[in-house]
Amino acid sequence: DLNSTVAEFKVQLHEKRINADFQIFLTNNTEKTVSNFWAATDTLAAQENNISTKGQLVVNDTKEVFNNAEKMSKEIVDLKLRIQEMAFELDYYGKEHELTPEDMQQKLKKAEEMLRKMEKRKFIPQGISAATESRNAENVLNQTRQFLFPHSAVTSMIPALWAQFGVYKSNLSELQNALNESHRNVIQTQNKNQVNIHRFQETESQQKQLMKEADTVNRTLLKAENILSDTALSISELDNLIKNVSELHAEIDGAKKPLRERMANLSSIDGDIVQRAMDHAQELRRLAENLEADMKNTDANGLVQKALNASNVYNKIVKYISEANESVVATQSETARAVDAIAGIRNQITYQKNKSSGLLEEAKELQKTIEDRTDVAVDRTKYRVESGIRKKERLTEQMSGVISQIKNLPEVGSSRQMMEKARQVAEEALNATVVLRETISPMEMNVKQWTENLRNSEYDSSTYDRAADSARVTVRDLTEIVPQLLDKLRVVEEKPPLSNLSTSIRRIRELIAHSRNVASKVQVSMTFKGQSAVDVRPQTKPEELRAFTSMSLYMSVPPSDQEKQPDRFVMYLGNKNATTDYIGLAIKKDNLVYVYNLGSGEVEVPLNSRPVSTWPTHFSLIRLERIGKYGKIFLTVSSLSSTAEEKFIQKAEAKGSESLLDLHPDNTVFYVGGVPTGFKLPGSLNLSNFVGCIELATLNDEVISLYNFRHIYNMNTTETPPRPRNKLAFTQSRAATYYFDGTGYAVVRNIERRGRFSQVTRFDLEVRTPSDNALLLLMVNESMFFSLEMQNGYLRLKYDFGFSAGPVLLEDNLKKIKINDARYHEISVIYHNSKKMILVVDRRYLKSVENEKKQIPFTDIYIGGAPSDIVSRLRSHLAVEVGFRGCAKGFQFQKKDFNLLEEPGVLGISSGCPEESLLSRSAYFNGESFIASDKPIYPFDTFEGGFTFRTLQPSGLLFSYGEDSERFSISMAGGTIFFTTRGTNLQTFNQYNDGQSHFVIASVKESNCVLTVDDKDLRRTICEKGEEEQTPETARKYYFGGSPKTQYGNFTGCISNAYLTRVDKDIEVEDFQQYVDNVQVSMHGCPIETPPAALRLKQERNSSGYKKGNNKKIKEQKSLTLQVLSSHNPIEKVKTFEGDLHCSSSSMPRAAQHAHQFGGIPNSRQEFNITPSFFSERSHFSIDLKSHLGHGVIFYVSDEEENNFMTLFLAQGRLHYVFNVGHRKLKIRSQGRYNDGQWHNVIFIRDKNKGRLVIDGLIVQEESLSTTDTDWSVTSPFYVGGVHPNKAQKNIQSSSLYSFSGCLRDFKLNGQRISSPSQSFGVIPCFDGPVEAGTYFSAEGGYVLLDNSFHLGSKFEIVFEVHPRASSGILLHTHGTDGFYLNLNMKHGQVIIQLHNGAQEYSTSVTSQLCDSKWHRIAVIRASNVVQLDVDSEVNYVVGPVTPIPSDNKLPIYVGGAPESLLPPNLTVRQSYVGCIRNFMINKVPVNFSKAALVYGAVGIDFCPAA
Repeated sequence: DLNSTVAEFKVQLHEKRINADFQIFLTNNTEKTVSNFWAATDTLAAQENNISTKGQLVVNDTKEVFNNAEKMSKEIVDLKLRIQEMAFELDYYGKEHELTPEDMQQKLKKAEEMLRKMEKRKFIPQGISAATESRNAENVLNQTRQFLFPHSAVTSMIPALWAQFGVYKSNLSELQNALNESHRNVIQTQNKNQVNIHRFQETESQQKQLMKEADTVNRTLLKAENILSDTALSISELDNLIKNVSELHAEIDGAKKPLRERMANLSSIDGDIVQRAMDHAQELRRLAENLEADMKNTDANGLVQKALNASNVYNKIVKYISEANESVVATQSETARAVDAIAGIRNQITYQKNKSSGLLEEAKELQKTIEDRTDVAVDRTKYRVESGIRKKERLTEQMSGVISQIKNLPEVGSSRQMMEKARQVAEEALNATVVLRETISPMEMNVKQWTENLRNSEYDSSTYDRAADSARVTVRDLTEIVPQLLDKLRVVEEKPPLSNLSTSIRRIRELIAHSRNVASKVQVSMTFKGQSAVDVRPQTKPEELRAFTSMSLYMSVPPSDQEKQPDRFVMYLGNKNATTDYIGLAIKKDNLVYVYNLGSGEVEVPLNSRPVSTWPTHFSLIRLERIGKYGKIFLTVSSLSSTAEEKFIQKAEAKGSESLLDLHPDNTVFYVGGVPTGFKLPGSLNLSNFVGCIELATLNDEVISLYNFRHIYNMNTTETPPRPRNKLAFTQSRAATYYFDGTGYAVVRNIERRGRFSQVTRFDLEVRTPSDNALLLLMVNESMFFSLEMQNGYLRLKYDFGFSAGPVLLEDNLKKIKINDARYHEISVIYHNSKKMILVVDRRYLKSVENEKKQIPFTDIYIGGAPSDIVSRLRSHLAVEVGFRGCAKGFQFQKKDFNLLEEPGVLGISSGCPEESLLSRSAYFNGESFIASDKPIYPFDTFEGGFTFRTLQPSGLLFSYGEDSERFSISMAGGTIFFTTRGTNLQTFNQYNDGQSHFVIASVKESNCVLTVDDKDLRRTICEKGEEEQTPETARKYYFGGSPKTQYGNFTGCISNAYLTRVDKDIEVEDFQQYVDNVQVSMHGCPIETPPAALRLKQERNSSGYKKGNNKKIKEQKSLTLQVLSSHNPIEKVKTFEGDLHCSSSSMPRAAQHAHQFGGIPNSRQEFNITPSFFSERSHFSIDLKSHLGHGVIFYVSDEEENNFMTLFLAQGRLHYVFNVGHRKLKIRSQGRYNDGQWHNVIFIRDKNKGRLVIDGLIVQEESLSTTDTDWSVTSPFYVGGVHPNKAQKNIQSSSLYSFSGCLRDFKLNGQRISSPSQSFGVIPCFDGPVEAGTYFSAEGGYVLLDNSFHLGSKFEIVFEVHPRASSGILLHTHGTDGFYLNLNMKHGQVIIQLHNGAQEYSTSVTSQLCDSKWHRIAVIRASNVVQLDVDSEVNYVVGPVTPIPSDNKLPIYVGGAPESLLPPNLTVRQSYVGCIRNFMINKVPVNFSKAALVYGAVGIDFCPAA
């Protein structure tokens, strides 16, 4: 290896010289090119200056010419006007006017008469004036004649002037073109100048980089020289060691003779050793068989069985090594190997020394010649030098190993010591549980031969050598394989069988859910021949179809021999009885007909604009829609040759008041193509089975498929294969799109198969979604990761490629581009030069960040989500954990496309992008939010609006339009619905703040105002007339969830599936994404939980109507209601009788002293209402902890605003101690992990601005922060083991914001134990020993309050099993108004059921011995006024008075106890139950206590300690 390395290094050195010369040549050329460029640039600049000067002169001359031309033009115009005036006068006066004789006579007469008059008169003054005027006229005539001469000259000059102007104009055009050309040349010159400057700068930076790398190489060579000198010293030391080894080898050779004598004496040893070994092997075989039989029932995957089978090898190994000869021979063999190894190492050292000297000389020569190197050459040089260093280190390690082996050579002892050592080796081999069968046969043959030789006292060293070698190889194989199997076996042995079973069942359920998810995404049609039917399993819950139903499917109908298509059934979705509440599709009279029935009669919607017989043979898209009682059917016919589409629509309205499709999950069927025998369809759908091809697409935004079926009837896809559909037919872009449903992901394995990570690495993803949060891209490699997320509609990028400074965050802090607007956005992530991350959206730069230079260390990438185990592992780094819900147009890596549906491991993704899935039909309002639209509506005449809402709050504004007297609004007050329009008010009878979905409709028709909720609560009145408006207003906005200014409080809850009678369009479901105003409204998800029934009753009793200003407390009400029931101390209120606490025959489970178990529920905790006066200055806490999980809160305290706080929590197994010092946080994190299931003592101290963390009394960590702000104060309570659901969110990372899962004990403050919590939630004593399934109610007291999904009416059945630890206690309690209650308790061997109907109490009991350390079954069955009590096989019942059942049967159900204030005074048993409960069922529905509304006190829901 060293020879080849040196030779290769010489070749690389030669290449380096060549590359260096070539680089120098390139650098010289570059310098010449740059100098030529600068010279050319200077010449061009001089030419540019000359051209600019000439151009300026031309511009000045041109301006002067234009000025003169303008003056001359004005003078010419003036002269022209004067000439025209004179010409007119000359023309007028120069013409002779012809007169008739009569006119001439008249004129003559007049003239003669005038002359006579003139003769009679004297005109001396006039004569003088006339003479004067004559002279003036002569002067004017002379002036005119003088003026005519220059005018004639000017007139003759005009053509010459126009010609001159043309010349000037052409010269100006040429000058303008020359200027433009010069400007373009200047721009091009500037661009080239910039490019050349950039190249010059790059060349200059490359030269600097090369100089830096050359310095690095020089330093590396100097380091290599030092290493080689150290190697020479090591070689000299090795020579001395070799001499010592040689001397030791000589001593070993001298010891051979005594050893051979000892081996010869072994033949005389009694054969009892062999016999005992064989007997011991037989005994072990018998025990192994017993163990095998015991473990068969718990062997889940055959691993234990294989391990037990492999343990039989022990018998043969014992035979091989039962004599001391093996140890002796092994010693000889190892010695010989050591000698051979030393000789080989000596030769290698000599050879390497010579080569290293040559390498040093070449390195020195290289140092002289290398000055300029490229990045690639420098990297290769580094690699070669580092390879030499690593080889030297490996050689040093080998020498150290040989030396340690020589030093550890066993001393020659007695044969009995050797035999004892061999027995120890055999016992170690017993722990190995796997070996290959083919290794057993040769071992058996060797053992038999060995045994015969021993018995016959015949010794053959070769036989022993072979036996020893075989045993050694086998032991080595076992030691390599067994540890892994032992770890797995240990896991199997430590897990309880029931836990294993429940885990397997849960995993099976997950796999079934995944399988159904995959089946629902199979976008392949089925071919129906007229006898087939498919019973489809709909993914959408029936309650989600109640107010709004939307279904789309693709259908292809073959041509018919008849003129029209025959009538055929297509689809039915509805009740099993098919009498009401259903939707269907059929072909009738050659038309596609949509049928639905909501309870008031059937509605048929025929699509008669396009007969079925005229459809093309390829697939057409059909969509059925219903919002309330308004239905529509859409047909889209595509073209295979273009993107053109034909669209047809038909709509209808159901008669009557019913608007809801009421379906129950157990009574709903979905048949396609036909129905099974025995099912009776409605008359309108009772037709022949379908013939053709059908492919389901969506149902209420959820992708569905025919292949996610419950049953198929007469369907064989092999005989009738599905017909393929063009997936791009209904996409306008004709590009491949994918729909992510939010539950799955796509994964691309070995991403570099399509492209390579390079200097510029690029990921592209084009998405379209209305969701707020989503995980878009994720790559993981151990602790390194890359995540691209969408948080609140904006991008967030976080990654860590092994950076020394930790993860790097890149997010859109300025909120530049919002992604969740239901439009396509192209997202590009570019990693440049392995040190800069760039985020680009819609081809616009968004943001970038630089990091430590690291290559991308990933091979796989997850798109749209990731497996839950990976997401949970990265929870501390991820801002969101939900998958992507929306459409993606494609994923590219290095501009190479990937077909995600063809990648293995795809889950929850389908082809296409259904438009209805991008609608935002639902919105969540937080009490301070609202949305508004400016679309025109007019709600005061012929108007109807409806929507679904869901809330826990009694008050809030749901919908509003207008103000004051012109106001139309729907609101809540006291849980009821108020409808107000122009002074008319309507109010519902019932309350609807129960956390369930309700559908409200408000309408104004024919002077009638109608308010309807859930088709049942109907109010009607005559509308009061206001001022008439002839035309609807368009300037006003209408609001959902509140408004900017209102006397009502804004709504807290969800609104969905809204529709309004609009002026400009038909009735359709509202798309909240298109609204113009959106204030803090989330368009994805509805985080409203179902409240406990008791809380609603308490709210009703305390409710006194709506008060102005309540909206400010809406956010607090949900958390405060839970505190209403937990405001008392369980130790004080839930009393126990100590003298009668324990069952006499049932031992209590063993619990650790002063230790408590946390983690049964997400917020299990203890609260201590103490705040010592000295606490603001300093504190000294200590606590012991034990946990197997790596996250959880141990201690927390803060002020009301949580600005001052102190906390201790676990994150990834490490302890974190954090408190604030002024506005900064002091953080101390442990180096080790403490989630190993062992007890650890933790002390955390705060002394003003100093903190100290002490773990197990050995590890001490201390930190401090300088500050001038010493004011620090907190308020009670102290939280231990967890926090209130609304606390610590800004001070503890989200991954650790859960209760501590494990045990805590000896909680002390300043050395004093704190042991009396004021409140406790889901905390029980920390038990030692085995556990079993169930819920444990500790002696400290507690109870479980079920949610309102379980209720007791006039008929119910409650069944559960108990394992009591005390003889008395409350098992079940429920109460209502008017004194009604039901109580089930046990008292000294009796189980008693007591009922009170409000007027009379009646009861019955069963006597049974429950304190016998066994499980017992208890059942309570009620049918009207008959109540039956079963305890195991004992039965009793009582018949009570016939009384009406309370109207509200959703009464609170308490298990294991009840608050003292809710127990009736006459109840004799008032203490909580102590013991275990399991398999709790109400009306045959299992009750999961982990989903209870409240777990209060010492109740553990995860397990039950065994006695």
